[in-house]
Amino acid sequence: MTEILTPRLLLRRWSDDDLVPMSEINADSEVMRWIRDGSVLNLEQTAEAIERWEDEWDEEGFGLFAVELLGSGELIGFAGLSVPHFLPAVLPDVEIGWRLGRSYWGQGYASEAAHTVLEFALQDRGLDRLVSLIQPSNEASVNVAEKLGMTFERETVHPEFGLPLQVYAIDLTEYQA
Repeated sequence: MTEILTPRLLLRRWSDDDLVPMSEINADSEVMRWIRDGSVLNLEQTAEAIERWEDEWDEEGFGLFAVELLGSGELIGFAGLSVPHFLPAVLPDVEIGWRLGRSYWGQGYASEAAHTVLEFALQDRGLDRLVSLIQPSNEASVNVAEKLGMTFERETVHPEFGLPLQVYAIDLTEYQA
């Protein structure tokens, strides 16, 4: 089982106990406003998403980690890697992404988890490039991407929703851990 510890977090594969707390995160309109078209997800949609995330682990050897707080064991969201099949214009790049519950924003958890995922991508999976797809007004995610050393590369459009997306990228062959 793939698990990574940071000073404050445990990044791990998904368990059945994660469904309810992740569905609560996905049901928050503030959390979801920058995801796809901003629609919230219900319990069933969250269960389907977690199943897809776990399938990606099996198919690709990487995926989205469940992120929990050390000590309390609370699930606070996810951070990880995925293949952005919905946006063929960036393929074959792998996307680094994160989503945390609102009560965990502004505490550095997203940056801590994402930095750990970036190192996992480079050191454990041998990836040489990552992208992050961010809606232009999502300043918090732009901030996390820039903290990772990612730079704005170009703007594109979400093919399903017609929304602008900024592509941030990092060449891991030049990355210094």
